[in-house]
This record gives sequence, C-alpha cells and structure tokens, in this order.
Amino acid sequence: MGGRVVITGVGVISPLGNELDGFWSALVRGESGIRRITRFDASGFRTQIAGEVPDFDPTLYMDRKEARRMDRFTQFALGATSLAMADAGLDLDEEDRERVGVILGSGIGGIATLEEQARVLYEKGPGRVSPFFVPMMIGNMAAGQIALAHGLYGPNVTLVTACASSNNAIGDAMRAIMYGEVDVVITGGAEAAITPLALAGFCSMKALSTRNEEPARASRPFDAGRDGFVMAEGAAILILESEEHARRRGARIYAEVAGYGLSCDAYHMTAPEPEGRGAALAMLRAMADAGVAPDEVDYINAHGTSTPLGDIAETVGIKRAFGAAASRVAISSTKSMTGHLLGAAGALEAVVCAQAIRHGIIPPTINYENSDPECDLDYVPNTARKADVRVALSNGFGFGGHNATLCFRRFEDTEEREG
Repeated sequence: MGGRVVITGVGVISPLGNELDGFWSALVRGESGIRRITRFDASGFRTQIAGEVPDFDPTLYMDRKEARRMDRFTQFALGATSLAMADAGLDLDEEDRERVGVILGSGIGGIATLEEQARVLYEKGPGRVSPFFVPMMIGNMAAGQIALAHGLYGPNVTLVTACASSNNAIGDAMRAIMYGEVDVVITGGAEAAITPLALAGFCSMKALSTRNEEPARASRPFDAGRDGFVMAEGAAILILESEEHARRRGARIYAEVAGYGLSCDAYHMTAPEPEGRGAALAMLRAMADAGVAPDEVDYINAHGTSTPLGDIAETVGIKRAFGAAASRVAISSTKSMTGHLLGAAGALEAVVCAQAIRHGIIPPTINYENSDPECDLDYVPNTARKADVRVALSNGFGFGGHNATLCFRRFEDTEEREG
C-alpha cells in the first residue's frame, strides 16, 4: 500500500448551478441557493424552503428513455460524472476499464420513486406498480448506472452513512487506489430527497429551519440565531487517480487526497455527542493518516449544518482535536449557501476544499450576524478570504453517530523538484 492519490476532475450539479466556475464564483460572492420549494406544494409544511437544483435537464447527459428509468438522484450522478470526466480529460477508450471503479455515497437514494410508486399501489393496486420501481429506488443504482453507461468493471460500491456518506465514499476510493486495486475511481455522492415524505419526516423531527419568509437567510451555521438546517439536492463527482496514472496521461491536478479518518459517537440516533469526542477522533485520525499536525491545517470546511446542537458539538470537537491551534484555523460552512445535500454534502464540500487550495480563497459562512458564546472560533463570517491553503479538512457527520473527515493537501510536484 502506498503512493499518492490525486483529484484530476470535478463535476457539480448544485443549487448554485451546474458549471464549476459559476458554482465557485457564487460561493466566493456569498450567494445563497436557498429558495421556496417549487417541486411540489409545500404550503402545508412547517418548512417551505430548500436548495433545489434549478433548471436541471437530464437529457443533456442521457437520452429521454434512459432518463425515465432513473430516479432524479441517479440522473444527478450521471450528469455530474459526465462533467467530471470532461473536466479531467479522461478518455476511457485509453483506459483499462477493469481498473476503473465507482464508489458513491447517498443517504436516501430514490425516495421520490418510492413515494410515487407507493401512491400507485394504494390508488390503483399492485398490478400497476412499475417494473422499474425497485431498480430505480435502490440506493446503489447511481453507481451501477455510471458503470453501465461507461463500461466500467472495477469495484462498484455505494456507502450509506447518512450525511457522512460521500465522505466515506471518497475516503474508500482513496484507499482502493492506494491498495493498488484500481488506477481511477469515479467517486462522490448524489441526493434528491426534496420530496413531501422526506420533508415531512425532517419537519416532524424539528430539524429544519422555519425561516420561510427569508430563504436566503435561513441557513446560518454557527450564528446565535440558527434554527435548523435547510435541505438541498444535487451531486458532486470527483475523478481520483493514482499520482502515477495522472502523470502518465499528463492530467491537471487539483489537490491530493491525503488522509481519511473515521469514528462513531455511539451516543444517540440523531443528536451529536456534546463533548465532541467522536468528531475530534475523526479529525485526528484524518490528520494522522495524512501525516500533518493540527497547526499545519489552514482550513476546515465544517459539517456546520446550522442546527443548535450540531454546531456547538463540532466547535467543541475542533477544540478537542486542535488544542491551541483551534483559534488560528479558518473554518467555514458552505452549507450556509448551498443548503445541506445530505449524503452528497461531503462530495460537494470536497470540491470546495480542492478549489480553496487551487485558488487560495476560503469561501465564507454567510448569515453570520450574531455571535454564539458556545461557537467562538474563526468561521470566516460573510466575506470570502484570500489565504494560502496548503492543507484542508472536510468534516461529514451523519445520523447514527457516523463521523468521517477527509484531509486534502496541495499537490507538490516532488518528482519535478527532485529532477
């Protein structure tokens, strides 16, 4: 086991657009993608806002017949894969397709299909349920469809760890390449859970913001006035390669995936462990895996969902992991602008980390207006900041106590330097 793993391409389908430069520019400007829900009538719900992907046309990435046989989360995954492969300049005709894998994360999978076909069952009877119901609904189908579309025979896995799912996917992809199992992995996450049933479930938990009259101000991580998270949808796909493989084909490199740390809170189904033990353990393990010390970390893309308890627990966890360095590291939650993509959140935030390293800019935490004495670190409030970002962490924490942290590092071309 060994060797470096690098990011050579990214693709995003997001509430802030489906084109990388536009997505990044919106983040840097501090724009919000949160609006009132348009996909169904949400007037009877406590929460009526979300981060929907605007104007998504699946036929840009597949034909109409294929699109009808895929849930929206799978359509997002296929779309983001096409964008990422083009961005990476990856020509699969030049690759050994047995050494290209797909490892994705999704928290809920095809819940829209489940809801639609449940209605068909109860209103029209079992004989009218679609033969495509099960293959459209199951959570592993986005990864399966990517392999089908591109003829990929490497490992094909889907991770389901709630809102840590795509952090786990990217970490496992890194390890598959390090172990030499594959040369390339298409990885990331997809989610399309802005549906009546999912929204009702989160509303019943009182997990969501009810700031319906001012959607753009609703997601406010670490602010004293936060009142819950805002659901969002979309996908982010990253092309990971071994350094050797990327060099051989002359690929552009965004950053290195340098470390991966896991833990469990073992505390509660949905509430975070208040002392931040599990969060800290994941961060410490990711840094140890990458061989970096806390004072070498320049930026943390926080899980930061804007829930009263979660933001405090993450702050405590950062202090536990970083010690004196906690007050010096820049932290932001881009969920303040994108909303929370659930199982796809970690993948989108991995793209943010890669871009922060590439451009030397840390996007802000918007809507930070009132300080909370229990959240007292540097959250890069409201305005993006220029910074020399060499090492970045991304936290993903999920219901069930799942914690997964990724460590990204600027790619240093040691071969060229030594030559």
